[in-house]
This record gives sequence, C-alpha cells and structure tokens, in this order.
Amino acid sequence: MIENKFIISVRGLTKTYNLGENIVRALDHVDLDIGRGEFVAISGASGSGKSTFMNIAGCLDIPTLGQYLLDGIVVEKLSRDELSEIRNRKIGFVFQSFNLLSRTTAVENVELPLLYRRDMHPKEIRERAKAALEAVGLGERILHYPNQLSGGQQQRVAIARSIVNDPVIILADEPTGNLDSRSSLEIIDLFKGLNSRGITVILVTHEPDIAALTKRQVLFRDGKIIKDENQFQPQATV
Repeated sequence: MIENKFIISVRGLTKTYNLGENIVRALDHVDLDIGRGEFVAISGASGSGKSTFMNIAGCLDIPTLGQYLLDGIVVEKLSRDELSEIRNRKIGFVFQSFNLLSRTTAVENVELPLLYRRDMHPKEIRERAKAALEAVGLGERILHYPNQLSGGQQQRVAIARSIVNDPVIILADEPTGNLDSRSSLEIIDLFKGLNSRGITVILVTHEPDIAALTKRQVLFRDGKIIKDENQFQPQATV
C-alpha cells in the first residue's frame, strides 16, 4: 500500500474501446486528485467520459492506460477477487434506479453487502443495517417493502445500504435522476450530512443545479477535464 494524501489519485487515465475499425477514447489522459472528505460533482454531457470515470473509480472497470490509486492502493495491479474485495470494503454505491429487491424489506436490502462478510454474526448484521437506516431517517420503516416507500425513501434505503460497510467513499451515479425537486434536495442534504461525518462523496450528475450544491465541480468533455472549480485542500496525513 502506497501512502497517499488523496483518497483518489489518477494520472494519465485513459480508456479506449474498439468499435469496428474505429477507436473511441472515452477517457483521454485524465489527471485528477480527490482529497479525503470532499463532496465532488462529476458532470458533463452524455458521452463526455463522466460515467466511464465513475466505473473505473468504483473498480467496476479498469483503464487502458494510466495509474489509479484508491486510498493508496494501486488498483490496476489488483486481481478480480481483490477488486471485488476493495469494492465491498471501501466503496458504497448509489444508483439512479435505487436497485432495491422488490420482495425484500428495507432492512434486508441494507443487509445485502454484509452477507459477504464471514466475520459478522447475523445479529450484528441486522443491528448494523438498522443503524444505517436510522442514520438516513428511516428507523421506523425498516420492515417496509420498496413499493410501500416513496421514491425519496427508496433512495434513502439505497444510501443506507451504501454506508452499512463503513466505506471510505460513496459513489453516487445520478442519484436524483428519478426524483422530484423536493426529494432531490433532501437526498443532497443527506449526502451533505454524511460528508460532514468525513465520508468522501462523489456525485455524477448532468444537472447543473445539483452539481452547484456540492463543494467542488469537475466538468468532463470528450474524455477530458475542462473545468475544475473550488479546489479542495486535502487533510494532512498523520
């Protein structure tokens, strides 16, 4: 493990795809540092590279070229099993479509990431899931099914699931895309609260008004970063 003052650090990050005789460069030599405790919006039009960057940041894909350090770990050198392990232990994911199991209660949905943990008793898993739901304001809805919850509440369940493993970073991909304005603001406020507890939050969004509510906005175009506003000063490494 390499000591690094940033939670995410990429250098020369490049991702290409072969489409017939054409080579598409989804990411083009991207350099980016994200410090611990940041709340960052990654934005850009469709095809700008923001989703590709998020997939690589979330260890769901690997770059064609370049280096990626996640919490000091050189990601591109990891095996598939190691990538799976780092995803489960260090990263919480939140998606636009919530990705909840419809026939499973809120607390059971939140328990899912912990079911891979061999070091935890079922009672401890249940208690941690209940605590995560309480942290997002759904302590009294733990036995409700997704169809008994509003869109905003379903996204809160998804966020509880993302934090139940105590991740160092939350990656949220268009988390307000299926919500009305009021629910969207409530979800952003929830992310702000989690961020204030020290969790790094990276939010992918195509909505400028949502991006403006974060502490830093990184704009992608044609696989490159064209704007990076409100630079964050990372915490000192002890």
